[in-house]
Amino acid sequence: MQTAIRRALIVIDVQNDYISGTLPIIWPPVEQSLANIGRAMDAARAAGIPVVAVQNILPASAPFMAEGTAGAELHPVVTSRGWDHYVLKDMPVAFCKTDLENWLKERQITTVTIVGYMTHNCDLSTAIAAMHRGFQVEFLSDAGGSLAYANRAGSATAEEIHRVMTVVMQSRFAAVLTTSEWLECVATGSAPERDSIYSSNQRALKGA
Repeated sequence: MQTAIRRALIVIDVQNDYISGTLPIIWPPVEQSLANIGRAMDAARAAGIPVVAVQNILPASAPFMAEGTAGAELHPVVTSRGWDHYVLKDMPVAFCKTDLENWLKERQITTVTIVGYMTHNCDLSTAIAAMHRGFQVEFLSDAGGSLAYANRAGSATAEEIHRVMTVVMQSRFAAVLTTSEWLECVATGSAPERDSIYSSNQRALKGA
């Protein structure tokens, strides 16, 4: 017998520095992801799904998300809608040094749905941590986002980083779906399609 899905929506680091500040999200276009974050929060509220707002605050000397700055503040898309639980963190993983795991388990949450920023950093690491803690994970690909990198290991565009990270998540750590697909799952009570490392690799070998 399949266990009933009990979701929580985890809204990660939707803060001004990622929208109009020192570290702007590039792909998907941030206006689109913000709109989808709002859609997901509204749908969660209507469906009785608890919403967790996560905020990353770094030391005052940091170049972004610095304590006391406007860039570190949560964006109005989140603050205008409110939340059921608030998590303050200073590490990528929303479970690190926070009460998030206990809060979710006290409410018998089985599935966490992740939106927010950045796909390849706080979203990915939180998805992996959630899976390791026994939760099913969903990631809304058009309600997150990435930016470009260049360092001694090489360079990658925001679109490349976002795309590759979603493929990696779908292969093991999360069910990756669009906001519209997630809204359909919420409305029907259905579970999204999940995948595996082996199946993902076999499709690649066959050129699928």
